[in-house]
Amino acid sequence: MPECPTRLPEPRAGGTVHRSTPRPLARLRALVFTVAATLLLANAVQAQAPGQAAIATAHPLASEAGAQILADGGNAFDAAVAIGAALAVVEPYGSGMGGGGFFMLRQAGEAATYRFLDARERAPLAATADLYLRDGKADPRLSLDGPLAAGIPGLPAAWVQLADDYGRLPLTASLAPAIRLAREGFPVDAVYRERAGWRLEALQRDAESARLFLLDGAIPPLGHRLRQPELADTLERLAVEGNAGFYAGPVAERLVAGVREAGGIWTREDLAQYETVLREPLVFALPDERRLISAPLPSAGGVAIAQSLGLLERLDWRAAPPLQRVHLVVESLRRAYRDRGLLGDPDFIASPVDHLLSDRHLDQLATSVDPRRATPSATLPPAPRWWEGDHTTHFVVMDADGNAVAATVSLNLMFGAAFTVPGTGVLLNDQMDDFAADLDASNAYGLTGSRANLIAPGKRPLSSMSPTFIEGPQGLASFGTPGGSRIPSMNLLSALAYLGGEPVPAWAATRRYHHQYLPDVIQYEEGAFSASERQALEAMGHRLEPLERAYGNQQIIYWDKRTGAVQAASDPRGAGEALVIPASDLRTAPASR
Repeated sequence: MPECPTRLPEPRAGGTVHRSTPRPLARLRALVFTVAATLLLANAVQAQAPGQAAIATAHPLASEAGAQILADGGNAFDAAVAIGAALAVVEPYGSGMGGGGFFMLRQAGEAATYRFLDARERAPLAATADLYLRDGKADPRLSLDGPLAAGIPGLPAAWVQLADDYGRLPLTASLAPAIRLAREGFPVDAVYRERAGWRLEALQRDAESARLFLLDGAIPPLGHRLRQPELADTLERLAVEGNAGFYAGPVAERLVAGVREAGGIWTREDLAQYETVLREPLVFALPDERRLISAPLPSAGGVAIAQSLGLLERLDWRAAPPLQRVHLVVESLRRAYRDRGLLGDPDFIASPVDHLLSDRHLDQLATSVDPRRATPSATLPPAPRWWEGDHTTHFVVMDADGNAVAATVSLNLMFGAAFTVPGTGVLLNDQMDDFAADLDASNAYGLTGSRANLIAPGKRPLSSMSPTFIEGPQGLASFGTPGGSRIPSMNLLSALAYLGGEPVPAWAATRRYHHQYLPDVIQYEEGAFSASERQALEAMGHRLEPLERAYGNQQIIYWDKRTGAVQAASDPRGAGEALVIPASDLRTAPASR
């Protein structure tokens, strides 16, 4: 197989470049456009490579897997396969072979090229808008637990595509660390125990999941070695046969039979027809020749981040005192999240992204912000309420040449559908709950959806997952986190820490608060606000709601192009590991395939 090409492959469908003229209200030179063929950052990308590699993941064993592949001569795309597959083994509560996700790809070169690999799950072909309706009302359990809740997985296809189209190493090499972890096992840690406890009853109801992920029906003790031999076999078949090892042949037969025997609706055709999609990244111009490169639809996260940054530039956030800045961030998020209900799978509906990111719309939104008072969400034009599962994982890897991958992958809720297909080791997602069950009934979180996100055969559900880069002459930064509907707000706060000149570790550790239009409250983690700050925000008309625990798991890398320094940071709230690997520990000669 040839080495990674100079430029990434063209998207499957053409696109257009949209430009807008800035209005006086905008401090930033508002240039919003979607890249069709390539993203050329001729002025923003310098010729030198970082000369070092960097990795940040949510689990040390996944970071080690990526480092091993880089040391063996692989590039960032090979390492992304190794990291993603390792996480699928050691983080069954956050990701898995039976799930999906989004991958932002950066191809290094004199002019960097970005592509967005959409490996989101698809609704089965037999799915209909009333799939979860019983007696005219949505039954929330049907879209949460068991095989009827599962979309068609995309991660196996993404790993194959990364290896085939961009990697230096064969898939057998990139998947080897995950296969070893699945077969030999890994020790259960405190994070695993905590998260298994959150889904204990659901895991106990499925005999195969209980056998694999519990011990005698209970949460395994610390240090218990959790082995998944069937998953190792499935990974080995994928490594040798590529897509045919999962989406056809004996594995596909077992998947379909197991799903249907337990009440699901998968068919062989569902698996045979699954394809990833190369999409055009969403790009938004920022001051100082920086550009936000983030997730396009079917992620609504990139739009929300871009809208919020555009609004904050218009509201002169840098000049605001700290508490005033919180108010401006909340008001920007309120408006960005309000617009989410207009969005859906771009392969099924036309969404008004150009309008939402236009100067005219952002100017109108900015003029509606009172700098001293909260805007009640009820006074804004109505939009559907929504929610999505928040148990996801994120990682980022950059090689010494400057190739990079930022990926957010998920099973949706903790341990997905809590259903493992017998004989495969594949724990299924419950991403069908990210669709709107109907226009009126609420989903598991008591929130309603929108017509744009109704279930349809083969459709991808809307998501907030938003792996993100910001690139300019000064450097390259990457942000990403799990957290469901809170992902865009977390990425925004980390990006603001970067743009505000804070040190790299602070980007991952920055205090977190969140507003998503409805419910009309500021949710915040412990330590985000002092008592006096809470009182001041309440005096401005904001309602505040403390959260019982910290949330998110931000993974960061930064390459300072001016100094050549490379840094990585893993969220102190999690148990992840960030690594910077010097050139002396990397094999520079291209590996044979």
